Amino acid sequence: MSATVKFYSGRATKDLAEKIATAYGCTMGNVNLAHFSDGEIQPSFEDSIRGCDVFIVQSTFPPADNLMELLLMIDAAKRASARQIVAVLPYFGYARQDRKDKPRVSIGAKLVANLLSAAGATRIMTMDLHADQIQGFFDYPVDHLFASSIFAPYIQSLGLENITIAAPDIGGSKRANAYSKYLNAEMALCYKVRKKANEIESMTVIGEVAGKHILMIDDMIDTGGTLTKAADMMMDRGALSVRAFCTHAVLSGGAYEKIEKSGLTELVVTDSIPLKQQSSKIRVVSCADLFANTIHRLLHDESISSQFIF
Repeated sequence: MSATVKFYSGRATKDLAEKIATAYGCTMGNVNLAHFSDGEIQPSFEDSIRGCDVFIVQSTFPPADNLMELLLMIDAAKRASARQIVAVLPYFGYARQDRKDKPRVSIGAKLVANLLSAAGATRIMTMDLHADQIQGFFDYPVDHLFASSIFAPYIQSLGLENITIAAPDIGGSKRANAYSKYLNAEMALCYKVRKKANEIESMTVIGEVAGKHILMIDDMIDTGGTLTKAADMMMDRGALSVRAFCTHAVLSGGAYEKIEKSGLTELVVTDSIPLKQQSSKIRVVSCADLFANTIHRLLHDESISSQFIF
């Protein structure tokens, strides 16, 4: 007899979790997230989950309570004898700390992987990791989904001609190249030099942008400094329009103001992280169907990779 499937969520991405559960054909389970007076979190599942396949949806963007909440829920599910505990992290926080890029720094992504394992997760499901190699930090399956299956159809629906795919930095060139090949479009590359994290010293564009509709592709947008600076530069060089497609809308600091004042025509993001405020230039496309379909394929032992277009 197949196990019962149950969906739960922390507070960080509750709306997305409900969309995923609805798309799958289930309702959300009942979990109580109590707080002590000092802010300490204590989750309690109000349903029996013994022998169930439990999916806990929570993106781990700051504050750190979002990660701690997820870990405690996983631990509670383990102690309640769930058959399988799948941690669904639409956005995997600390993914930018995937290596030692200078002496005496932490590898935050590996630490988070260790914490998820210690808590009792038996599988991880996430989308557009900042670095693919993070999958190797886990000793159990990681389902790595791609927002390209959401963004590419939207790009095609725009009906634009003379498009060029752009990478905002060298690190994003592989992702941009995949879009370029699929859409049969030319490619441009932004080269930037940073003074420090989130602060750009200089930037230049490699490739032809004049007379083109530019589509910049990235896994996340944080302060918006790189994307808005690149968009303004490309418009100054004769681009017809500049759109950005970023999976995770971190949008910290003065990002919203930068986007509104920039030459960007549109910023398209997923709902892996809820927007802090609305913006006339930001369009949100949901990743709920992608996760629901992947969960269905997982539970029915069907191919997951076959659903991706590239």
